[in-house]
Amino acid sequence: MPDIKEDIRPEQLDQALSERYLAYALSTITQRALPDARDGLKPVHRRVLWAMRALGLGPTTGFKKSARVVGDTIGKYHPHGELAVYDALVRLAQDFVSRYPLVDGQGNFGNIDGDNAAAQRYTEARLTEIAQTLLEGLDENATDFKPNYDGAEEEPVVMPAAFPNLLANGSSGIAVGMATNVPPHNLGELCAALIALIENPNTQDRTILKHVRGPDFPTGGTIIDDAASIAEAYKTGRGGFRVRARWFKEEGARGVYQIVVDQIPYNVQKAKLIERIAELMELKKLPLLDDVHDESTEDVRIVLTPKSRTVDAEILMEQLFRQTDLESRFSLNMNVLDKGLVPRVMSLKEALQAFIDHRRDVLERRSKHRLEKIATRLEVLEGYLAVYLNLDKVIKIIRNEDEPKPKLMKAFGLSDVQAEAILNMRLRSLRKLEEMEIKGEHASLTKEQGVLKKLLGSDKLKSEKLIEEVKAIDAKFGLKTELGKRRTQFSQAPAIAEEVAALENFVEREPITVVCSAKGWMRAFKGHQEPNDSIKYREGDRERFWVHAETTDKLMLFATDGRFFTLDCAKLPGGRGNGEAIRSFIDLPPEADIVTMFAHKEGRKLLLAATTGHGFVTNEDEAVAMTRSGKRVMNVKTPGEAAVCKPVDGDSVAVIGENRKLVVFALNEVPELARGQGVYLQRYKDGALLDATVFIWKDGLKDENNRLFEAAELKDWKGTRAQAGRLAPRGWAKSGKFAL
Repeated sequence: MPDIKEDIRPEQLDQALSERYLAYALSTITQRALPDARDGLKPVHRRVLWAMRALGLGPTTGFKKSARVVGDTIGKYHPHGELAVYDALVRLAQDFVSRYPLVDGQGNFGNIDGDNAAAQRYTEARLTEIAQTLLEGLDENATDFKPNYDGAEEEPVVMPAAFPNLLANGSSGIAVGMATNVPPHNLGELCAALIALIENPNTQDRTILKHVRGPDFPTGGTIIDDAASIAEAYKTGRGGFRVRARWFKEEGARGVYQIVVDQIPYNVQKAKLIERIAELMELKKLPLLDDVHDESTEDVRIVLTPKSRTVDAEILMEQLFRQTDLESRFSLNMNVLDKGLVPRVMSLKEALQAFIDHRRDVLERRSKHRLEKIATRLEVLEGYLAVYLNLDKVIKIIRNEDEPKPKLMKAFGLSDVQAEAILNMRLRSLRKLEEMEIKGEHASLTKEQGVLKKLLGSDKLKSEKLIEEVKAIDAKFGLKTELGKRRTQFSQAPAIAEEVAALENFVEREPITVVCSAKGWMRAFKGHQEPNDSIKYREGDRERFWVHAETTDKLMLFATDGRFFTLDCAKLPGGRGNGEAIRSFIDLPPEADIVTMFAHKEGRKLLLAATTGHGFVTNEDEAVAMTRSGKRVMNVKTPGEAAVCKPVDGDSVAVIGENRKLVVFALNEVPELARGQGVYLQRYKDGALLDATVFIWKDGLKDENNRLFEAAELKDWKGTRAQAGRLAPRGWAKSGKFAL
């Protein structure tokens, strides 16, 4: 065994990493994620089909367990996880995923609700007729073969593919640094485009688009993009398609109706779609919808019940299209392997041309292979004819010679192949009738040989043959068949954006109680509730804010860093569970906290104060901020922080510090600002501002215990702004704070 130390080579780390990552990236791109433009298959799909062919699972044979197919695929051709291989097999069999399924599945192969297929030991599979067309010619040298991963078997590099699988069934995948997403199309339209392109390789994109109108998804739906955007997407190979569910009104008695959705967008799971609609109804975001229920059997049938018969069905559906996956966008990225080697984004015309070039190559290879077979057979037949003219002599040589083969070759001028064929001939073939059949076969093969040589020498004849093959596929699976009928239609979205936008802003007015815990978990309960022990909190948490509001209100929050945040009460989390963290709604810094929260009231003024003793009055309307980052209204000097936000309802201001000194002064001494630090409300040698409030002088002032101090009792504390004040009156609450 060689010394390991001898194989140690110095190498730059960045160079070593880049080389190895590049090798991994290329392997992922070419061997896993991107389909070949010629047959539209990824290696895993190609190997599954090849393994099924080797097992004899044709469209007219019996089924075999999927586990057997997966086992053969892994054991011989695709050394990866069995789940990945089985998932690939399942997708080839799902008629809501593959527009033209390549696998005929028996058993539970999943459904459009998103349920997974049964385990591979329970399901069975075989090839479909369409898959058979992909494999035609494999025994006739139509494509190259390569050794499998251990060199014990061989597998095709690409399928002959008489069927334009890339565009007909589409493909999707994510590689390293690139991805692909090709939608399925209608075979009949593709065949028409292929014929036009074979007849005239210079056919313009706009001519091709007269045949290929757009994607044809297995789940149907309606494409609402205009022709210009579709044309641009196909010309560049990049773009997208907006697909909507298909729906219709089902009339009932006395003008009552319901809406039935019978086709949903591609790759949308029906169960999650209905769950989302139900969730939006619970959040009061679909004011025109009364109920939704699923009546689907084998076909999709989602029934939507409007609130009343006066509801406009188009407006209701437009609102659903905006908020749910009843409308989705399919991104087009036609990034495929050109000739199985180079990844590049193709236009629709280039993808069609890649298929035509491949089929032309297959035609030539199969024709040459057939010519070789004919030449070999003609050689044998000519030897047979020579024998029939001298049967007695041939029999004599065979009976008398120990080595008859060289004697036959010398006596009749036969080749080795001819002599071997004569020696292997059965006695029953010596009858006169057989001689006539040989002459007939010889004449037929000679004629076929001439046709094939003429075909290989003429590009025009090759094109005619390709058109003939395309027409045969079209007749078998095209628009005139049940499978080939177009499912996805085209339409324009109705111009009712303003009406729908108004509906989206409509929220049913209902009373709610907003509860926020000390640790910042917020939720909203229906109705106005008073604080009670039935509301539970997380372990170690407790009640902090309790606000009565309505669903049409805006909830305002004032933070210690001087910023206001505003939340839509209709969008607050419900009362189930412990709520959601308040920081998931606003960008509140870790060092900041919420000072107070309240329902917004238009035109109201607020008194803001910081622990430094500064404060001012601001207009509440100008503090509203519907962004996550909030709106800074008060500038706070560190290490101080905002501490008070009280409504201005009175003519006097009372301020108390942590030193329990109280000062009262007129409200008109406090300036009104849109933003700033404010002025001194109270000065301190030590400590900071504890609380501040606005009150009516003649009505007196209440402390946190709701004890009322009459105006006459507060005369000694009345002064001017920025004074230090005096110790609070005897009997003042121990907390020092004012009543809420």
